[in-house]
Amino acid sequence: MDICYTIKDVRERVNAWKREGLTVGFVPTMGYLHEGHKSLMESARANNDKVVVSVFVNPMQFGPNEDLESYPRDFEKDSALCESVGVDLIFHPEPEEMYADGFCSYVDMNGLTGELCGKSRPIHFRGVQTVVLKLFNIVKPDRAYFGQKDAQQLAVIKRMVKDLNVDTEIVGCPIVREADGLAKSSRNTYLNPDERKAALILSRSLKLGRELIENGETDSNAVIKAITDSINTEPLAKIDYVDVVDFDTITPVDRIGKSVLVAIAVYIGKTRLIDNFIIE
Repeated sequence: MDICYTIKDVRERVNAWKREGLTVGFVPTMGYLHEGHKSLMESARANNDKVVVSVFVNPMQFGPNEDLESYPRDFEKDSALCESVGVDLIFHPEPEEMYADGFCSYVDMNGLTGELCGKSRPIHFRGVQTVVLKLFNIVKPDRAYFGQKDAQQLAVIKRMVKDLNVDTEIVGCPIVREADGLAKSSRNTYLNPDERKAALILSRSLKLGRELIENGETDSNAVIKAITDSINTEPLAKIDYVDVVDFDTITPVDRIGKSVLVAIAVYIGKTRLIDNFIIE
């Protein structure tokens, strides 16, 4: 497995693979990898000749009061996990490599980024889109793999690729959960034992919402109220949002039909966690 720190080195290796006619699968990450990331890498490994993983904590997608400096990092552990899956190359640049002095070009979007996480994190998706498009231009992957836990991000990237004619197939992969139901997340490490236990209210409340829909409930407001009431039974939980939106457009819906995303963001103590499910 190769580790590259510069754009030049990545391009040299990928171009050599392309000359041989090999396909490239790509998993962009911010590191501190867990079983969720591993599932993305395994999907990429199963369906491509070569696999590239980026490990880059992207400063552009963090707001002024967010956790950029404290975001967990463990590149040695990340490398070991990548190697165990059979990753061919890790791209691990410094911020200065990705954003040269005077950098002033950004990728932005209307519509899909205004709801859910975009309400409380207004610059987040501009940073996500900009870095992902840069990474696509560097790696030139045939396929790129994203987790459903970040469902709004998945929808945004799919739309960006479509609108900007990026020649990369976007593959969404299911949420990976702990045995007790908590969605895998690098931010779970912030939780103390009491908060970790309290965080189970997210998956329990979503399960309640899913059961309502499966039993015939089509009123979005009724589902939102049930999930909200459930979360509010946990004293350590503070709701950022509970929403039901069209998965393709990330716009609110009154009635639950096909392709609906039920998404939540909840603070457990100071840690903001997200979770969701999709009704197809």
